[in-house]
Amino acid sequence: MSLSLADIISLSIYFFIILGIGLYFSKKNTNTEEYFVGGRSFSGWVIGLSLVGTSISSITFLAYPADAYKTAWLRYLPNLMLPLAIFVAAYVFLPFFRRGNTITAYEYLENRFGPSIRVYGAVTFIIGQLVRISLILYLLSLLIQELTGLSAEMSIIVSGVFVAFYTIIGGIDAVIWTDVLQTIVLMIGGLICLFIIINALPGGFDQIISVATEHGKLAFAELNSQGQLEPVKWSLSLQDKTGSMLLLLGLTAWLTEYSGNQNTVQRFCASKSDHEARKAMFVCAISSLPIWAFYMFLGTALYVFFQVFPTETASQILSGELKAERILPYFINHYLPAGVAGIVIAAALSAAMSSLDSSINAISTVSIVDIYKRFGKVDKGDKHYLLVAKLIAVIVSIFMIIGAFLLIHAETKTLQDTATILVSIISGGVLGVYCLGFFTNLGDARSIWVGLIVTALFTAWTVLSKKGVLADEWVLPFDLYYTAIIGNLLMFLCGFFVSLFIYKRTSLVGEFSIWGRKN
Repeated sequence: MSLSLADIISLSIYFFIILGIGLYFSKKNTNTEEYFVGGRSFSGWVIGLSLVGTSISSITFLAYPADAYKTAWLRYLPNLMLPLAIFVAAYVFLPFFRRGNTITAYEYLENRFGPSIRVYGAVTFIIGQLVRISLILYLLSLLIQELTGLSAEMSIIVSGVFVAFYTIIGGIDAVIWTDVLQTIVLMIGGLICLFIIINALPGGFDQIISVATEHGKLAFAELNSQGQLEPVKWSLSLQDKTGSMLLLLGLTAWLTEYSGNQNTVQRFCASKSDHEARKAMFVCAISSLPIWAFYMFLGTALYVFFQVFPTETASQILSGELKAERILPYFINHYLPAGVAGIVIAAALSAAMSSLDSSINAISTVSIVDIYKRFGKVDKGDKHYLLVAKLIAVIVSIFMIIGAFLLIHAETKTLQDTATILVSIISGGVLGVYCLGFFTNLGDARSIWVGLIVTALFTAWTVLSKKGVLADEWVLPFDLYYTAIIGNLLMFLCGFFVSLFIYKRTSLVGEFSIWGRKN
């Protein structure tokens, strides 16, 4: 696809606005308090939309429509637990992170369990985010390559350098406000695609509903071994993907997101008050669910569109000969008019940038607050730490670009598998650690380390089982989907009983659990 002049103008306007936001806020970043948490001055609706932007990546932009196009709405099911997780986080987790001048999620871990657990939380977050942003930038490069004709390498360099520049100079202020803009652009791009589909179909919107209903595309269903959609069961089972277990999986994932993810906690700390932070969380829930549902519906609409106007590529994607994630770029490439395509490409860029900028800033924040400033021997003024924070952001951006390049020139699946395995083993059980801290008066560094080691061994067992290198009697008896649920439960129970019977805590927990917190 060669971009028309109108498309280039649309994209240029978008890039200049984003760059302008970064340059504008660069003048405010004279200290780390402003650079990391924006002076703690943000209102709830701004933080809420920023949280939405952070949770949406190029993975979401491609995967949700792809999944609904090829299968049905099963992927959406875990998201329904977001409101419940946010309710718990707003009234149980939030007060612990809003105490004093907290900046990171891992300061709590030191207050509750000691400095070694803080370092563990910080380091695993950094490693996990480095892997994540490399994957997102790689996927973004594939999208740009297909839509513009640029090489994958040039796509990585252009988008990576651009995101890094406005993030490094603008700090959290630029990150939050560009996230808000990118969330809006993302929705505009999706609405344009849906409008064009509805306008092209003879029966319009009603045809989408009728055909999708007839083919079972609006159900919580998955493909069986015969390639037919089969409604999901609702029993409790560790062997099968059931509706109830997917809801439990969603609750686990969202509680983890709102307890131990710096991208989220940093926004709590940037809010001007507890009330505004809670408002942000509810704005996020109210906004996220319909946005995700919309992109699932867009995938359903694409399915109906290509049933009416079939093409060889669309059929190959549906049959599995081509990856399902190609369906939305294919539609953009071939069915959007000049000018309009530029806006939708900007939406695709927004999906990735809103995740990349947040992670770059969060890694820089954690590196300074939890490691360099806390454990380093350097005792200098705030300007020194601000300079080092920007330098770390530069280094992170370089690692991100290198990681994306590695994904191009290596066996992608193998590298992704390796990265996923690494992150899973070293960061498993994070929710269990926080829950032990929030909900009990037990546990210190010793009991937590025992729990983390046991959880890592458990995760390694699941990985080896998945790879088929274990004897049949050692193969795990549950679906890999539920590794996170079991791992967090194992971490909590192991830490609880070890601290109860072996390594008993000798000091008081005080206000760092719900039993001692003063509301």
